[in-house]
Amino acid sequence: MDAQSRGRADDFDPADQWVLNPQTGNYELRLDHSPPQSPPAAPPADPMSQVPPDVPDASWEPRTPGPREAPDNHRASPQTPEVPPQRSRRSGGRAANRSGGRSGGASGGASGGTNPPAAGRRKRKQSASRKKKALMWTGGVLGFVVVAGSVGAYLVYERLNSNLSTIDVAGAGSGGFKKDQAVNILVIGTDKRTGKGNTSYGDRESPGHADTTILFHVSKDRTNATALSIPRDLIMDIPSCETKTEDGVKMIPGSPGTRFNESLGQEGRDPGCTMSAVKELTGITVDHFMMADFNAVKTMTTAIDGVEVCLAKDIDDKDSKLKLPAGTHTLEGEEALAFVRTRHSVGFGGDLSRIEIQQQFLSSMIRKMKSSDTLTSPTKMLDLADAATKALTVDTGIGSIKKLQELGMELADVNPENITFTTVPVIDNTDKATVLLNEAKAKPLFTMIQNDISLTEVKQKEKDAKNAQKRLLKGPRAQASEVRVRVFNGSDTPGAALATLTWLQNEQGVLKASNEGNAPENLRKTTLEYGPDQANQARKLADLMGLPARAMKQGTEDAGALEAMTLTLGADFKGAGVPITGPGKTPDGVKKVSADKQVCAK
Repeated sequence: MDAQSRGRADDFDPADQWVLNPQTGNYELRLDHSPPQSPPAAPPADPMSQVPPDVPDASWEPRTPGPREAPDNHRASPQTPEVPPQRSRRSGGRAANRSGGRSGGASGGASGGTNPPAAGRRKRKQSASRKKKALMWTGGVLGFVVVAGSVGAYLVYERLNSNLSTIDVAGAGSGGFKKDQAVNILVIGTDKRTGKGNTSYGDRESPGHADTTILFHVSKDRTNATALSIPRDLIMDIPSCETKTEDGVKMIPGSPGTRFNESLGQEGRDPGCTMSAVKELTGITVDHFMMADFNAVKTMTTAIDGVEVCLAKDIDDKDSKLKLPAGTHTLEGEEALAFVRTRHSVGFGGDLSRIEIQQQFLSSMIRKMKSSDTLTSPTKMLDLADAATKALTVDTGIGSIKKLQELGMELADVNPENITFTTVPVIDNTDKATVLLNEAKAKPLFTMIQNDISLTEVKQKEKDAKNAQKRLLKGPRAQASEVRVRVFNGSDTPGAALATLTWLQNEQGVLKASNEGNAPENLRKTTLEYGPDQANQARKLADLMGLPARAMKQGTEDAGALEAMTLTLGADFKGAGVPITGPGKTPDGVKKVSADKQVCAK
């Protein structure tokens, strides 16, 4: 606000047009045309002195203002009017003038608004006291918002934005997360030896691998999340994938019977290829990826003053160079990196044991980042953001601070007690150096994630689903040998009807079943149509196939004695014998770690 353009005197300070309302604690604009009646107050302190001690160091200071910018080394943002710094004192004449001169006042009507000296002093003393109380609550926050919020926030945004590295992946991903759907983020830790101090770890010329891979699934209602670790030594058929190069899109052929970690770096594969490999393995489409190198662990743990870990026994790992006694430790920097890389001194000494301590470490890190000690410290938050953005490479779909913020807002409300870490179930391969998928346990686990079923078993959600199922399926069941059903394939999976028929007949004893081939049209959800007199058969088939209540479609007319029910497989079909709804609980033998609990590494 320019006082000169409104006819003010040359000695009029524009900042005096803003007055703190002690009732609300907010500054309000008062366009009083009367000049000060007493000598002006002492000039305000440097606004930077109002900033709490946690404001970032000199590298984050605002730039010097130009001739058209606001004074005192800060300027208004384009959207928000500038609020001048706090005044140490208002002159008595101005206070009296505002209280009496504008409306006359209760005692100033006959005297032109002039109060007796004693009364005026008492009133000014009371006003100053109320201002002091208001400023005690708002002063520090106001100082930070004025200085850091107007200029600093813009500079911080630009700095963080320039930190990010992006990769435009081809032919992978869902096209972006949506607010009303579950979110799947692939977190990749590469063992590429880039970054300061990392060349000493060996294999410095390697293009890197998917050394640590976690599929982070956040539920549609944002109440829970599942973090699924994928062993790097899992043998699978890596699919063909497309990558974008300077010369255009390049197709990289698949590799059958290969370690999962070769889905990145090798043969020119980028993170989009790893996303494709995850979908091939789990059937889950990934929305976005975030890839970090060794420096991410070192710098992010330092930014939050370390991560607490618990050891059930001494660790002395010659490869990772980690040597710690049993007990609780707070690790950061190189020591934190050594902890997440260690494997020979924990568990069975293999990669699966390393995954377990990484999950424990990440759980503790989540707790630390969500703690009030971190969230209330501007320095820690900015250091953490700076470290993370420097260490991260993301897809272009979230390749800006604004887009990352939008994603972060979607994930922010998930309570650590509802974040569960687990690992793809595997069995040892014959070579003892690699592992194979344990399909009996893995497929139900994948189905749970596909169907957005929480591994934390959020109680009310689980209770409601069970009650709905019980109401519809309450009643007697027929024997499997009495079930008559025609199976149609309304899914995109070739041979689904035949595979289901074979499974029903050979493994479940449903001998009166037939394969009817493709359905007239594809369906999004599997359905079972039956007559009232076939309810017993329908309940039995629902039990065998894990059909949800929504799949049951009862008609109004009874069927004939030899009439069969109609089962049409939809897009939610995941394989013969795999329950459509997913299991009601985590399959037996699948290990889980809850992010809100500390587990000691053994």
